[in-house]
Amino acid sequence: MNRFGQVVWRELRGIEAGHAVPQFSIHRGRLLGLVHKAVIERLGPGSIRTGCRVHGFAQEGRGVTVHLSEGGRTAQAEGDLLVGADGIHSTVRAALYPAEGPPVWNGVMLWRGATRWPAWRDGRTMAIAGGNHAKFVFYPIGEDPDNPAMRLTNWAVMARSSAPRAGPFILGDWSRPGDLAQVLPLVRDRFCLGYVDPADIIRATGAFYEYPNCDREPLPRWSFGRITLLGDAAHPMYPVGSNGASQAILDARSLAEHLRTHASVEAALSAYDSERRPPTSQIVLSNRSGGPEGVIDLVEARAPDGFDDIEAVASHEEREQVVRGYASLAGFDAGSSQGGVERS
Repeated sequence: MNRFGQVVWRELRGIEAGHAVPQFSIHRGRLLGLVHKAVIERLGPGSIRTGCRVHGFAQEGRGVTVHLSEGGRTAQAEGDLLVGADGIHSTVRAALYPAEGPPVWNGVMLWRGATRWPAWRDGRTMAIAGGNHAKFVFYPIGEDPDNPAMRLTNWAVMARSSAPRAGPFILGDWSRPGDLAQVLPLVRDRFCLGYVDPADIIRATGAFYEYPNCDREPLPRWSFGRITLLGDAAHPMYPVGSNGASQAILDARSLAEHLRTHASVEAALSAYDSERRPPTSQIVLSNRSGGPEGVIDLVEARAPDGFDDIEAVASHEEREQVVRGYASLAGFDAGSSQGGVERS
């Protein structure tokens, strides 16, 4: 939608869009909890060690040794391969590319929170509103077992802000508490959406968080012998098109399949690199120009005060080209060989 709630583009997801599986909108913590439970059930209670920090690693013959600090003590772990899935500040990536430097910030901030809110429409619908000045995202991520009319609802605001910030400012830090004085002026009196007043849900949330819109330049290579990268360690990207978590899941599926089907770890990691690095590199670059949400930017640039006829602003074919091109790139279209993981 534009900032007045006028629909720019609408489409189905999951089974309704022709996929073999439904779309699930889920709180990231709950998703991690499900993955954690599955790992423990399949690999045993000793398979996960938390509170460890990687300080170095070495490939030695047919394995990799990782040097760690754990609870103030030094430790090490050995295995057949090392997968650096340690995020935008990846220690593994920094060791492979020591001259890279910090993440790249485009000057845009993102504020995000979740709170109980009345269900909108069918209680499953997602909405993105607003163009270049400020975007507002609204979607349910969980049902309320005590009240079927309510949903745990995620919201996000993405905009440039010149307001001063107190305290340390770390690129790639998404745990910094948000400030109402910074985010409310960006939405107050700007949005006119029939389903929610952004200022109301932000004020009702309590604690929420901010982080700079950061990424890194695509890499020429992820895999080095028995070492590779995955997720944000490999391809941190702007939170556009809901691709951060989705592409990490696709990485993991690809890596597991290549490890299962190749005769050696080195061959598997090389094949994984060849399959996943090119498309994710393209997504990183596409997200810098707005990704699928660029269709809203297009319409608001041409009709900043709203429109009477969307076709007179941008034809269906022009809008579809923006959205479908990105869906094919990201693996969201039903015919994609990547398919199966959509917005997260």
